[in-house]
Amino acid sequence: MSKAYVFTRYGGPETQAFVDVDRPSPGPGQLLIAVRAAGVNPVDWKLRSGYRRPGDTGERAFPAVLGSEAAGEVVEVGEGVTAFAVGDEVFGTALTGGYAEYTLLPQTIAAHKPAALSYADAATLPVAAATAYDGVHQLALPAGSTLLITGAGGGVGVAAVQIAHALGLKVVGVAGAAKKEFIESLGAVHVASGDDWTARVPAPVDAVYDLVGGDVLEAAAGLVSGPGRLITAGASEEAVAALGGERVTRARSTAVLEAVAELVLRGDLDPHVTSRYPLEQAGEALRAVEEGHARGKVVIEIEGAR
Repeated sequence: MSKAYVFTRYGGPETQAFVDVDRPSPGPGQLLIAVRAAGVNPVDWKLRSGYRRPGDTGERAFPAVLGSEAAGEVVEVGEGVTAFAVGDEVFGTALTGGYAEYTLLPQTIAAHKPAALSYADAATLPVAAATAYDGVHQLALPAGSTLLITGAGGGVGVAAVQIAHALGLKVVGVAGAAKKEFIESLGAVHVASGDDWTARVPAPVDAVYDLVGGDVLEAAAGLVSGPGRLITAGASEEAVAALGGERVTRARSTAVLEAVAELVLRGDLDPHVTSRYPLEQAGEALRAVEEGHARGKVVIEIEGAR
């Protein structure tokens, strides 16, 4: 059996609980890993609330383990897996939830963890950093262009600011007033969120990467015009299309995971793991993200992580 933190139905935090589940068995093309660290993301509580990712089909089986990204050690491989072996240190997208002692990774969205990369940092890359990487590269702005990023103080935003800066872009980061010093430390110009925030944007911007959605996305859309200048990971395809933009196209590949890991090793990307919780405090970790109090990334660490 495997200890896991799950949600038992769609709803709020009251649906969350610790349970013992059967240890997953890897199918073709899958890796079973002993989890050492799991990243905590807004999408985790959104899925608990009933949100469906674009392309999701079918009904979810309950209890469902929370968590979308994990790092750990391979303990078993499924049929057809040739690039990974038992004992390898890896990170990737968690097929069966990351808030658990064991989870499955698809070999196509998994990568070897470099020895110099900690499990905690590696666990922040498959969702947050990879989404940031995909979006910044989707915009394909030339060096010297100005990119505005909403939600710049969250996990994806922090990575997007750094990746854009490393590519030679000028970055304007929209975040709460309390995060001003932090955003500026990443190399961005800070704009305080709140009423009439667009009036505080210091200069024309060439593109917008939205991570918030709703009224913030609508306001940001007014700052740019032209195809390919507005993308979002914070709103639906329909919502952003109505404003002339599009969703971030996720590559979800080993190559992207290797690329973001390399950025960390080069010093161009700091995952900014600001809070670490043991598995026994998974509920507190998710609450910090859901209530918007987290700055940077929150990680759950399983006993034995280094």
